[in-house]
Amino acid sequence: MARVVIGLSGGVDSSVAAWLLKQQGHEVIGLFMINWHDTTGTLEGDCPWHDDRVFAELVAKKLDIALHVVDLSDEYRKRVVEYMFAEYERGRTPNPDVLCNREIKFDVFLREALKLGADYVATGHYCRKAEVTLPDGRTVYKLLAGSDPNKDQSYFLCQLSQEQLRYALFPVGDLLKPEVRRIAAEQHLATAKRKDSQGICFVGKVDLPTFLQQKLTPKRGNVHEILPSWPKFRREAAPADGSEPSDELLAALAEPWHYTVRDGKKIGEHNGAHFYTVGQRKGLGIGGRKESLFILSTDVAQNVIYVGEGDAHPGLWRPALYIAPEEVHWVNPSREMASGASARFSVRIRYRQPLQGATLHMRPNGVYILFDEPQRGITPGQFAAWYDGDELVGSGVIQA
Repeated sequence: MARVVIGLSGGVDSSVAAWLLKQQGHEVIGLFMINWHDTTGTLEGDCPWHDDRVFAELVAKKLDIALHVVDLSDEYRKRVVEYMFAEYERGRTPNPDVLCNREIKFDVFLREALKLGADYVATGHYCRKAEVTLPDGRTVYKLLAGSDPNKDQSYFLCQLSQEQLRYALFPVGDLLKPEVRRIAAEQHLATAKRKDSQGICFVGKVDLPTFLQQKLTPKRGNVHEILPSWPKFRREAAPADGSEPSDELLAALAEPWHYTVRDGKKIGEHNGAHFYTVGQRKGLGIGGRKESLFILSTDVAQNVIYVGEGDAHPGLWRPALYIAPEEVHWVNPSREMASGASARFSVRIRYRQPLQGATLHMRPNGVYILFDEPQRGITPGQFAAWYDGDELVGSGVIQA
């Protein structure tokens, strides 16, 4: 059997994953990550890693496995937190969870695990891995959705490489969440009834704009409302006969809506456009409407936010998105498409979004994803991931 180093987070999923690995006869070593130190004093007590470590120690003791603690906070700050600040400053909305998995759990953490003689690294993610041999003899590792459709976390791993997948094990990927809870209770694990963590550890219960203000300066600006009758919402449609759209049409369909202050009426003020994101409903502080106001667009250069009333507002919906060539990542490199090719996939543009039917068009200047139905809140900086059945084939950062 193998020596497996598991990231014990203090949650129920990684606890049961460790128990399963022991049942399978592996030599299991626990490794707890410290990812954040609050150097400002503003978040003291809000980051729960101290409690997480206690629970990880209790589980390790119960399972009779060694537990090592590694401080990765410097790398985490450089690779995840600074990236997050930079993206918000540019008016984009990052996904720190995807970055944490690519840059920390399956890179820095993996290196620490290899120092402990690991053959594999395991996590409590709800996803699966398959190993296939191609006709030319090469081995390819596939990333598959978790068996529990309500907990599938493959999206968060959409940036993993073949080298990272080679070492990865996902012991709870074939289980449903209630089964994981049941196993934890039967084995009297301390985490059996512990609530799942929400959000990013270092943000904790702190309001995200409050946290961002540590690096991003508040700056008063105007909120302008765009009416649904704005004439430029009308666009040429994709070919109804299923024929290949031209490069020019794809670019036009993926182009975000562009507003100026002359296109709408000022209805309020905000504290900084970089604190807001497309599709956001809360945090504007503007009431007196039949329906909620949603953010349609942010202009960080002019420090203006554009909003629209109601979830059906046409400014929230677009038929396509664009990914720059340097941001296209094939989890399964054997599925990489040549320039000029098109293929059908199921796509999601945020975690827990139901998969959407779409066609992926490879072009010399990047990837265009044209959806069967318009999508709400396509957000620059987030990740689009494309699936073929259960397999997550590739992903990319949404440029527009």
